Amino acid sequence: MIHGAHVILHSTNAAADRAFFRDVLNYPFVDAGHDWLIFALPPAELAIHPSADGGAHELYLMCDDLATFIAAMIERGMTCSEPRTERWGRITDLTLPGGGTIGVYQPAHPSPLKAH
Repeated sequence: MIHGAHVILHSTNAAADRAFFRDVLNYPFVDAGHDWLIFALPPAELAIHPSADGGAHELYLMCDDLATFIAAMIERGMTCSEPRTERWGRITDLTLPGGGTIGVYQPAHPSPLKAH
């Protein structure tokens, strides 16, 4: 029935953020017309957290080695926050060219992706 998910990031500089995903992260993409790039994402997990008001939705990319990821981003001129440890993994906030941020983490929890 469901064959995928479509994630939307809002940006004050969509062209710069699209170039980042295309040129820095090297995500595969198609051009849906007029430079409107749609990117293939890596496999994903979904976690549902309790919230009194329904909460906001968040996007985190996952990696196998956070230190290596941060070093690669710095080498490419990107800004990452100081890594911090949460009970579920090591995390950094990656600042996108448009000024927004996304989380990137090295999971410490079991993953259903590795089970298949």
